[in-house]
Amino acid sequence: MTLQDVRTVGVVGCGLMGSGIAEVCARAGFQVIVREVNEDLLRKGLDRIRASMAKAVERGKLAAAEMEAAWGRIRGTLRMEDFAACDLIIEAVVEDMPTKKQVFAELDRICPPHAVLASNTSSLSITELGSVTRRPEKVIGFHFFNPVPVMPLLEIVIGLQTAEETVALGRALAERLNKTVVISKDRPGFIVNRLLIPYLLDAIRLLEEGVATMEDIDTAIRLGLNHPMGPFTLMDFVGLDTLLFIADAMFEEFKDPRYAAPPLLRRMVAAGWLGRKSGKGFYTYAA
Repeated sequence: MTLQDVRTVGVVGCGLMGSGIAEVCARAGFQVIVREVNEDLLRKGLDRIRASMAKAVERGKLAAAEMEAAWGRIRGTLRMEDFAACDLIIEAVVEDMPTKKQVFAELDRICPPHAVLASNTSSLSITELGSVTRRPEKVIGFHFFNPVPVMPLLEIVIGLQTAEETVALGRALAERLNKTVVISKDRPGFIVNRLLIPYLLDAIRLLEEGVATMEDIDTAIRLGLNHPMGPFTLMDFVGLDTLLFIADAMFEEFKDPRYAAPPLLRRMVAAGWLGRKSGKGFYTYAA
């Protein structure tokens, strides 16, 4: 299958990542079906898409007519069965292997044989996800970055059984979405998180050891390395629960202490201090 055969894209999950993926696909001209588990989450996700596109119009990045056309191409649903109409489905649920495997097994049962199944996972094995389907050659990783409409990178992850035709479709999709592609083999963390996670965990260890305050660490990285934000601001933006999921998955694979989550991170997640999305993480945020 080539990109020309893709008419309808399905997105499983309408959270921060899923809503962004649905938006960029709709803006690129695809019909989009986005699914959530209940009406409240679906409404919040669709509202997020509408607000994101309205902000793009306000900033002159998107014409008002294009926004309305894209909005008209998006349909929300609570039914997995609606993905039977899709040619490409991108999963964007919680970063948890059993949950993702359940989704992929269900998609494999529902979706037409030609459909490609992609995961937005940031660390988990594409080969393992493909193993629960009858189409492992059509399973691939499309790791988008938050916020999806703004961030220019698409990290494509190739499982052991992913076909070259599927990779070619991913490259073509990235071009259609105005994304730059990097290709990674199926190793935990891929490229970006393989390098990012030890850096973030080391920042927490510096704080735990009393080497410096988190404000000074953030300032040092911003001004000393010219990063757009320091590690604690970035962790709050990504979500501390997501960071912990990724770190645990990488430690499970490598057994390398660089990927072992510091106690402070576990306690903050247990307390529900997840970052911006919960209103409190390393910093506190207004409602």
